[in-house]
Amino acid sequence: MSTIMLIMSTAISLPLLFGVYSFTTTRVECLPLFLYALVIAIIAYFATDKSIPTVKEVVKKAGISASDLNKQGTSAGEKEIPEGMGITPAIIFVFANIVIMIVSEYVFNVNLFIQHLSGILSICVCALLGFSDDVINLRWITKIILPVIAMIPFLLSSHTFANGAVTYIDMVYFIQQSLVPIFCINSIEIYSGINGLEVGQSIIIGCGIILHNIIEVATHNSDSHLLSLMIAVSFILCSLALLKYNKFPSMIFAGNAYCYFAGMTFAVLGFLGNFSKTLFIFFIPQILNVILSLPQLVGLIPIARHRLPAIDNDSKKLIGQSQHWNLLNAFLRIVGPQNEETACNYLMMFQVVCCGVGLGARYIWA
Repeated sequence: MSTIMLIMSTAISLPLLFGVYSFTTTRVECLPLFLYALVIAIIAYFATDKSIPTVKEVVKKAGISASDLNKQGTSAGEKEIPEGMGITPAIIFVFANIVIMIVSEYVFNVNLFIQHLSGILSICVCALLGFSDDVINLRWITKIILPVIAMIPFLLSSHTFANGAVTYIDMVYFIQQSLVPIFCINSIEIYSGINGLEVGQSIIIGCGIILHNIIEVATHNSDSHLLSLMIAVSFILCSLALLKYNKFPSMIFAGNAYCYFAGMTFAVLGFLGNFSKTLFIFFIPQILNVILSLPQLVGLIPIARHRLPAIDNDSKKLIGQSQHWNLLNAFLRIVGPQNEETACNYLMMFQVVCCGVGLGARYIWA
């Protein structure tokens, strides 16, 4: 097993085992539903794992592919790699959640059917928008507007709108919430550039969300956190199957389909559990990357299309570039040249530490 898969498997296993232990000792009535959602998520993992090779060939024949820019000058850099493969886990995630949604409503009597359905609808729409971006390269203004539109079905299903009692404060709150997917989607998208980074960071953030939801369900008897937990479990297991093919050396590119899928999922999970502020704590590396990138993003400093590190032709290591203002290049300038796999492993461990600090800030220092 590669190092990054070991990191991801450990990051996923520990929260899930903690969930089983917590619900066994405190909220035993939640354990059957949690285990059921986990079983469906495991099935979704294998379905994603088996589907990707088939979809990969279909996408490649359709001409939706690109070369790996970090492997230029090698045989691997000459291969055309299928793009937009994040659509595969997204579709299987949607089907898995339809099954979870029906059983949780009619067997376990969790009365959150509308919120679950509308959340999955928003995630599905956003994943399709992301795949469209991979195919036709949407403009930046479109990337900002469309996620907000995709979030509307979910926001309209909230308790306040459902009852028609909408105040000025409610409107301000919902406008604020509609901006969350814009940040989540674009912060994941621009914090990329090496194999496995987009998917890996999302899995670790998902694990942080799972831990947060388990604690809230165990201590505050929260059904909304239980729903957020079930969705998060299926998300990270579908993503783990994608990472198997996207890790170094990548056989597929996750593409914007995955960034849109992951970003909207996080926005929905945060809204469901009412923990949007805590969600931003899990995004510490992404926030750092946005801060570093801001001068180039707003046009104060010239920006290249691909802000990637340089490659040493002899050692094949990545070298941080001072003209590219982002966290990946800053990291490489601080620690020195690294090969692509090692750089991704270090950045994933940094993400784990940040999520741990976030949870500590939420439950120990707050």
